[in-house]
Amino acid sequence: MNYVTSSPAETEALGEKLGKMVPAGAVIAYTGDLGAGKTAFTRGLARGLGLTDRVTSPTFTIVNEYEGGRLPLFHFDMYRLGSSDELYDIGWEDYLSRDGVCAVEWSEIVDDALEEDAIRVDIRRGASDSQRIISITGAEGL
Repeated sequence: MNYVTSSPAETEALGEKLGKMVPAGAVIAYTGDLGAGKTAFTRGLARGLGLTDRVTSPTFTIVNEYEGGRLPLFHFDMYRLGSSDELYDIGWEDYLSRDGVCAVEWSEIVDDALEEDAIRVDIRRGASDSQRIISITGAEGL
C-alpha cells in the first residue's frame, strides 16, 4: 500500500495505525533517506503499541528499548553498522525472542539478517518539504 502524508503528525498517525495492529514478534524494516521520517513513523508506532515514553533516534546507541505498552518496542538504527555480523554481536536474536516489535532503521544494511516476512516501510520525500510518500508491504489490513 502507498500513502502520502503532508506533515510529521500525519506520518506519526500512519505509524500509530500500524502499531495498533502489529503482532508480537514483528520486524518492521525501514528504508528511506536521512531525515525522511523514519523516527517520526516510529513515534506513532510506539503510541499505537500503547507506549508513552519519548521516542528518540537510536543513532548513537544502536537500539532504544521501550516497555510498558501492549508490546515492547525495540527501535534499532543500523546506520553505523558495517554488516549484519555486527547486528548479531549486539544480540539481535535475543531481541527477536522477546516477543516485542523490532523497528529497524537503515534495514538495507542488515537485510540478509531479516526475516522474509518482515513488514517493509519505505519513506521518501514528496513534492514539498513536508510531504512524504510511504510504501508499506507485509501489513495487510492497514
